[in-house]
Amino acid sequence: MLAMVSVAAEDPARDWTAPGVYSVAPGVYRIPLPLPLDALRAVNVYAVVDGDDLVLIDSGWALDAARDALVAGLAGIERALGDVRRFLVTHLHQDHYMQAIVLRREFGMDVALGKGEQPSLDIVSGSTELPESAYGSRLRAAGAMDLMTRLAAVGRPPRDPRIWGQPDEWLSDRATAAVGERELTAVATPGHTRGHLVFTEFDAGLLFAGDHVLPHITPSIGFEAAPADFPLRDFLDSLQLIRSMPDARLLPAHGPVTASVHERVDALLDHHDRRLGEIEALITRGAATAFEAASMMTWTRRQRALSELDIFNEMLAVLETMSHLDVLVLQGRLRRTEIDGSRHYQVA
Repeated sequence: MLAMVSVAAEDPARDWTAPGVYSVAPGVYRIPLPLPLDALRAVNVYAVVDGDDLVLIDSGWALDAARDALVAGLAGIERALGDVRRFLVTHLHQDHYMQAIVLRREFGMDVALGKGEQPSLDIVSGSTELPESAYGSRLRAAGAMDLMTRLAAVGRPPRDPRIWGQPDEWLSDRATAAVGERELTAVATPGHTRGHLVFTEFDAGLLFAGDHVLPHITPSIGFEAAPADFPLRDFLDSLQLIRSMPDARLLPAHGPVTASVHERVDALLDHHDRRLGEIEALITRGAATAFEAASMMTWTRRQRALSELDIFNEMLAVLETMSHLDVLVLQGRLRRTEIDGSRHYQVA
């Protein structure tokens, strides 16, 4: 028997991962669902209600505990899984997409996803193994051959293509989605992934930001099966796009709701500008590859060395460093050559 929950008001002092259902705005509720991760413990699913219509933004990981938390949260607003008409998914990562596909088999609701996610979905849904191109070729380009070998030795659990089913609808930039009399607008924000979308309700001053704008952490860039050529450039352009729109309340996938999207976007742009300068300075000091530069930097808010990270986050750090280096090349601040499949960088 699941414990009954009641709707609570958002409270900045409360741990945002605490189970429950929280009123964000009239007809909008945040339901945090647990994740099987050490560093990231929950993902926010947002229920948008108007009359009898119920749409969820993102869906969570397909775990029994996540399903139970979603059922309990919906019960708090007197709804059930069978009442969900549609999932609007911000991007393909499994903590956002997977549960929607599993629940669709049981309840038949529609699932909508950004059109730019199709290349990656085609890869992950066509094989039970993570393709080498998803990390191997990029780690080779980053000069991280030892890391690539260690990752191969660890291996990954087989992927079940059935949980990566196709959406019912591919959403394009500025597509609109009705929820009763309400209207949400999808805005393409590539960077975290190629097809990442945010959903904005202009009239209500709300931005459902997915992983594009997070209040406490900087999102990983371009970790996907079919990465873009310059994911950090795309991410920075997407941040500038959101900054050009009217300010709104930030409803992120990970972290608490905050009052201003613009305030956090400014902080993210400043972070990456400083990171670009830091990495450029490392090249002038003699680092030649992304792996060498990443090894000279500190990571996370705890200022950890690269070698102190777990192997997955070590990979993300190296790939993010390479994304910064490639933006520096685009800006004319560095030049790049290729030696034995690895990218080497020099001062321009």
